[in-house]
Amino acid sequence: MTNNDILRRIRYTFDFDDTKMMGIFALADYTVTRTQVNDWLKKEDDPDYKNCPDLQFAIFLNGLINDRRGKKEGKPVPAEKNLTNNIIFTKLKIALNLKAEDVIEMMSLADFKIGKPELSAFFRKNTHKHYRECKDQILRNFLKGLQLKYRQ
Repeated sequence: MTNNDILRRIRYTFDFDDTKMMGIFALADYTVTRTQVNDWLKKEDDPDYKNCPDLQFAIFLNGLINDRRGKKEGKPVPAEKNLTNNIIFTKLKIALNLKAEDVIEMMSLADFKIGKPELSAFFRKNTHKHYRECKDQILRNFLKGLQLKYRQ
């Protein structure tokens, strides 16, 4: 999945307008224009489509965490320069304040069964012996479950 695709899905799921999207970036102390946001949200075959770089998408996810949970005191969390599905999944889980049971419920809404031990492997450090790479299918089903839960 591309950053742009995930960004489009998050926008649709929570019904964010352009101003809200720009505001989420601002919560992570980053300024974007309406044109940038619109270009990132366009389909790949649109001539104005622009790829959303990992750094900007990480900033958006950090802003989403700040929007949903409140800004932490002290030094802001630096945005990752390289994102993986595991990092994206973790940031979404944090932003929505989800526990393992909540994530499993979201996945079941999308008709995808996953166990707690399998799920916890995605949120471990990549050096841990039980770490598992989050594939697109897992992230896609999680986003589908989010959509089914929040876009009613």
